[in-house]
Amino acid sequence: MGRKSKYAGFTKAFRYMAVQRLKQCENVSALCRELGVSRQALYTWRDRLEGVEDQPQESTRGREADQRLQIARLKRLLVEKTLELDFFKAAFAKVEARRRSSSSSGGTASGSTSGK
Repeated sequence: MGRKSKYAGFTKAFRYMAVQRLKQCENVSALCRELGVSRQALYTWRDRLEGVEDQPQESTRGREADQRLQIARLKRLLVEKTLELDFFKAAFAKVEARRRSSSSSGGTASGSTSGK
């Protein structure tokens, strides 16, 4: 069957305490001798505990998901408003063009031209 580690008997509380002391320790070798564990085990515990501590909490995950949904909704709204703005700019340009062309009489000046 599987081989059991000689460090498996240490409680989570002990490993946590050891990692906290490691963070404040200047002489890791002395700490390992004092605790009766190898450097490798101590650093493995640290890596595992930091991996667990770095994981976002459920409330943080929920908040992040809500924020992502809100960002996606706002992006869609921005695209819609940009399209509306482009539509109104084009419509305004056409109205201006028609206004300019209709403001002039469109005909030639009446009257005869005399060659006198």
